[in-house]
Amino acid sequence: MSETNSAADVAAPHRYTAAMAADIEARWQDFWDAEGTYEAPNPTGDLAGDPELAAKPKKFIMDMFPYPSGAGLHVGHPLGYIATDVFARHQRMTGHNVLHTLGFDAFGLPAEQYAVQTGTHPRISTEANIENMTAQLRRLGLGHDKRRSFATIESEYYKWTQWIFLQIFNSWYDTEADRARPIAELVAQFESGERPVPDGRDWSALSAAERADVLGDYRLAYASDAPVNWSPGLGTVLANEEVTADGRSERGNFPVFKAKLRQWNMRITAYADRLLNDLDGLDWPEAIKLQQRNWIGRSEGARVDFPVDGAGSITVFTTRQDTLFGATYMVLAPEHELVEAITPAAWPEGTHPVWTGGHATPAEAVTAYRKQAAAKSDVERQAEAKDKTGVFTGAYATNPVSGEQVPVFIADYVLMGYGTGAIMAVPAHDARDFAFARAFELPMRCVVEPSDDRGTDPSTWEDAFSSYEAKLVNSANDEISLDGLGVVDAKARITDWLKEHGVGEGTVNFRLRDWLFSRQRYWGEPFPIVYDEEGIAHPLPESMLPLELPEVDDYSPRTFDPDDADTQPETPLSRNADWVNVTLDLGDGNGPKKYRRETNTMPNWAGSCWYELRYLDPNNSEKLVDPAIEQYWMGPREGQPTGGVDLYVGGAEHAVLHLLYARFWSKVLHDLGHVSSAEPFHKLYNQGMIQAFVYRDSRGIAVPAAEVEERDGAYYYEGEKVSRVLGKMGKSLKNAVTPDEICGEYGADTLRLYEMAMGPLDVSRPWDTRAVVGQYRLLQRLWRNIVDEDSGEVTVVDTEPAEDTLRALHKAIDGVGGDMAGMRFNTAIAKVTELNNHLTKAGGPLPRSVAEALVLLVAPLAPHIAEELWRRLGHTESVVHQDFPVADPAYVVDETVTCVVQVKGKVRARLEISPSITDAELEALALADPAVVAALDGAGIRKVIVRAPKLVNIVPA
Repeated sequence: MSETNSAADVAAPHRYTAAMAADIEARWQDFWDAEGTYEAPNPTGDLAGDPELAAKPKKFIMDMFPYPSGAGLHVGHPLGYIATDVFARHQRMTGHNVLHTLGFDAFGLPAEQYAVQTGTHPRISTEANIENMTAQLRRLGLGHDKRRSFATIESEYYKWTQWIFLQIFNSWYDTEADRARPIAELVAQFESGERPVPDGRDWSALSAAERADVLGDYRLAYASDAPVNWSPGLGTVLANEEVTADGRSERGNFPVFKAKLRQWNMRITAYADRLLNDLDGLDWPEAIKLQQRNWIGRSEGARVDFPVDGAGSITVFTTRQDTLFGATYMVLAPEHELVEAITPAAWPEGTHPVWTGGHATPAEAVTAYRKQAAAKSDVERQAEAKDKTGVFTGAYATNPVSGEQVPVFIADYVLMGYGTGAIMAVPAHDARDFAFARAFELPMRCVVEPSDDRGTDPSTWEDAFSSYEAKLVNSANDEISLDGLGVVDAKARITDWLKEHGVGEGTVNFRLRDWLFSRQRYWGEPFPIVYDEEGIAHPLPESMLPLELPEVDDYSPRTFDPDDADTQPETPLSRNADWVNVTLDLGDGNGPKKYRRETNTMPNWAGSCWYELRYLDPNNSEKLVDPAIEQYWMGPREGQPTGGVDLYVGGAEHAVLHLLYARFWSKVLHDLGHVSSAEPFHKLYNQGMIQAFVYRDSRGIAVPAAEVEERDGAYYYEGEKVSRVLGKMGKSLKNAVTPDEICGEYGADTLRLYEMAMGPLDVSRPWDTRAVVGQYRLLQRLWRNIVDEDSGEVTVVDTEPAEDTLRALHKAIDGVGGDMAGMRFNTAIAKVTELNNHLTKAGGPLPRSVAEALVLLVAPLAPHIAEELWRRLGHTESVVHQDFPVADPAYVVDETVTCVVQVKGKVRARLEISPSITDAELEALALADPAVVAALDGAGIRKVIVRAPKLVNIVPA
């Protein structure tokens, strides 16, 4: 029998026990559901017509979407949910109209993998997981507006995900207006001639396919041949995060190749500057802002064109255009689109044998090297390997400032995902280029004067020299000289020269790449796109939404020979021919026609890009969201210039992907006039992680943590000594503790208190089941201070509190209120504990005013016991919407403070004085103190330094 169920614990018939907690909690959860206690009203129109709602400040509080796992919750999962619930409850009690709810991000790979393994439809397993998780969360007493909950797999929800995709598809970014505009406005510009067609023809002279190609270069959602991680052994494309450093699949350990596949993309790069600049107005942790800034990666430099005979020009982006005279060769990414065009049939005369890789022709060399590079991940390609690999394409480009012919190589250390996929190599001043030049015996030229004694002959150097402080050398032609200039001035001068000569210009580049938006999966949102017989993509009309997922017999992607990089994925949707091949009237005046549906699905990020909007207006079948409702909850206001959710709580692991994608969608919807908020989340708070000890036997295998014994500082499982290390909590590590276990043994209020009391919310902390009992005993003492454990009667009295109790109470009210608002829940609990201990020690029945204030202080943290005690104190209204206590300043200020009196720097006296004492009064008291008089021993006084009310320092003459 546990300590909580000991004989002493259950001796009194009305003692607060786990059984009583379970009864109280179940009853009040049923009451809250029946009464709609947490339902937040929406404005029904102009707020001027709703004075009661207009008088209340609003607060929209959100948690990051949970995924309904089949394993259910462990005690680490609800940390953030409990925190937002405590905060939301406090905000309600301080007069706010609070919107707090929770849905489920239910599309994605886990359910599909389970379907592949068991044959269970992903919807069945997902809905069962949602049901289980909902029950677990309900048991915690979370105050969610349940009318607003949903799952992304509901067709009523993903209808609008598809609708937003179509808004993005039917938009382009107008760089002059710096916003998205409907694609129809771009078409009108082409038709009128206001905007010239890229190839100079009239818009009317273009075929339908040609027009589609032109518009595809502008659309914010577009299809293109994109380089992807292709795993034939799994039959699917993988995200970078799913590929190991050695270029194999994380699941199954299959080879992964780079392949070009037709994929949907989001042109998030069009918003790079706005995504960067608008970070300044967000109340986010600086670490998260920094991660986004680094991911967007804005850098200023120049675009430079290197002409290639018969193939146009190779364009590079460089931030060191000042070193252009030192470019002695070029390197393209193996996937670069110009590689085939510039590769000649035979090696040029005099080609260095090292450059050919032992191949008879450039084409053979390029093909072999491309295959070799395709077998590496981006991480592996970027690793600082000692041996640089590459191959000469057989082509030469012209350095535009020197006129020199420089050889063009392909090498895997250059990626298409960065810059233009091409670099000008300045080996004397770049470490990777230096190593490559040494390996391939390429020339080097010093153009930045070294500040050390290495000299200016790179052939004698051990490594490259790079500096932003040095002067330029060897950098002149008949028209321009950079010699003697510093880097900043040299950059400016060469950039002007490039523009004047039409071979480049100053520009800004971003590390950010467009968002790959296709997945070769079943369990995701279908694209509302069909293709005609010419392969032109057409959007479905809104009347055909939602496009629902069809039934399929096999959820598995088709797998191939793991080493066959030339295969193509086959998606599960493509096997349903009746769904794929359809005859539709799209309402475009062309009547019914045959079409082929898109058989990729959207990535799991799609549903979480806009879910904050659905919480606002979850049953709207006519609009994405009612404009007045969106304006009320998320619109811009003082201190929130771009609008957004008032508080968004979740893990720091979503710093870049989810948060960046959601910001992008929000900005497109804002530009198109669908929402007033240009940002989805104004304030972001990252909670820490609850960790747990992992115990492993001599084989390194995790053993059940609950069955480990501690003896003399060592740990044993079934008599065998095991190791212990702090790590994650999880089922596979056999250290998971479920909230159901803790609720069953102590009650949900105890679990809530313990998780909030463990430490600051934004730091990780170790779970210790043995320590939970401390918060359980706090609740028992709270109960005992108000309810007689033998009779069950309330023991409060209608008398005035003693002065010391009033001071303890109002200090607690002041401190707890500030801590709640600042999300310092651990210190709030410490203050409640201190007050409750004071009341316990004071003895006797509590004055009613003190008891009621104490219950209201506890209500956000432990809502079930607070509701029960509030009702027993005679109130008929729920405690949820009562006013939070307000401290009386007269009792918050300490009655006296201790003042230290020093003579010649040594403490000679301590005075108990009023905090409001003046300097003159304090000086007089200090000089009159007997101990001070004795210490001075008749000496005169040169100076008295007074720092009322804490310090007096007397300096004798």
